[in-house]
Amino acid sequence: MNVLSVSSEIYPLIKTGGLADVAGALPIALEAHGVTTRTLIPGYPAVKAAVTDPVKCFEFTDLLGEKADVLEVRHEGLDLLILDAPAYYERSGGPYLDQTGKDYPDNWKRFAALSLAAARIAAGALPGWRPDMVHAHDWQAAMAPVYMRYAETPEIPSLLTIHNIAFQGQFGANIFSKLALPAHAFGMEGIEYYNDVSFLKGGLQTATALSTVSPSYAEEILTPQFGMGLHGVIGSRAHVLHGIVNGIDADVWNPATDHLIHDNYSAANLKNRALNKKAVAEHFRIDDDDSPLFCIISRLTWQKGIDLMAEAVDEIVSLGGRLVVLGAGEVALEGALLAAASRHHGRVGVAVGYNEPLSHLMQAGCDAIIIPSRFEPCGLTQLYALRYGCIPVVARTGGLADTVIDANHAAIANKSATGVQFSPVTLDGLKQAIRRTVRYYHDPKLWTQMQKLGMKSDVSWEKSAGLYAALYSQLISKGH
Repeated sequence: MNVLSVSSEIYPLIKTGGLADVAGALPIALEAHGVTTRTLIPGYPAVKAAVTDPVKCFEFTDLLGEKADVLEVRHEGLDLLILDAPAYYERSGGPYLDQTGKDYPDNWKRFAALSLAAARIAAGALPGWRPDMVHAHDWQAAMAPVYMRYAETPEIPSLLTIHNIAFQGQFGANIFSKLALPAHAFGMEGIEYYNDVSFLKGGLQTATALSTVSPSYAEEILTPQFGMGLHGVIGSRAHVLHGIVNGIDADVWNPATDHLIHDNYSAANLKNRALNKKAVAEHFRIDDDDSPLFCIISRLTWQKGIDLMAEAVDEIVSLGGRLVVLGAGEVALEGALLAAASRHHGRVGVAVGYNEPLSHLMQAGCDAIIIPSRFEPCGLTQLYALRYGCIPVVARTGGLADTVIDANHAAIANKSATGVQFSPVTLDGLKQAIRRTVRYYHDPKLWTQMQKLGMKSDVSWEKSAGLYAALYSQLISKGH
């Protein structure tokens, strides 16, 4: 089957978050299931600079008032359709923000154009190729099913995946007249949302089916607490909502072959993990001893629970543990963690920023990783941790709840535990989880058992790709 995937970013070409990882990994994993995917992405300067010899295969003479070419190219196993529209994407900032960190004022038009191009490709714009269905990702592509419903291709099924419902693409009603949609599209069954325009709400209403990135998050977004104002819309379509956990690239994240870590190891022989632990301590210039070494690898934000973590540092140190942090985000939280490092010289180390090689080394050398997110649609960090024998200590929410098996009495007894979960996400809840983790660490037999079980967990894309392929087949068969 032929699928048109539509995404505003894709790894390894352009990435701001987990959306890019999914958009880049899923098409490759789907090949084993007989699915051929072409991904439509914006022609950002970084994208055009990275690909070799793209071929023009179509020209839009009027895409919401601008000209645009579709460039076809294969890059690192991905079949790409690049929407080359300099008026929309030739910017000196990032994909969504200018150099001062502000949203581009015409983001509505930039991503409506991407979606309209997708709908026209679904309708057969490209010579000799037409997809069997369209898979749109997040608000930036959510208008694709809207255009398909109202203007272009109602008979082609569409799937909209919600990676994070906090980002909705909401704009003033004054843009509606410029979207090339019929007047009745501005209504409760369309893209109107409290007298504004919401791209995500429009996609939720018009896509044939909806998915999100874990079963627990699929349940959570039906509630006022997690639905971010759209729980009612999603609830009306709950019968077509699916939760499918993301996977990771098991070749890139493999401690037996990873060239970014100090020493390789496997579940069969964990001995060299200690050498990576020593390397982490040396990098952060903290004490090198046998105490439990915790880490955080995260955006340093309230959503990620880092405010609680900053308050829990003293607890880790009082229990004899150490903590290393890698991340960037809210200035106040960066400052609080740096202050903790000064307060606990030799026990706490902080690196502000992001460093891919260091993140691999930390997963390979730290004993446990703390992920106290207030909400987490899927999360990838805990999957990397499982793969590397770094015990995940996670809030019981979203994909964290689905992928980590809590070391409660039953799970310990039947030898299935892979980490520590806690709820509610409060300072006391986090401290209790830290105390439990330290207790388990001092039981070497149990700790090693949890490490090895986590390392043997199937966190690759293989299973998830099979679920997506089955969903695609179901939607296509219903559409014909």
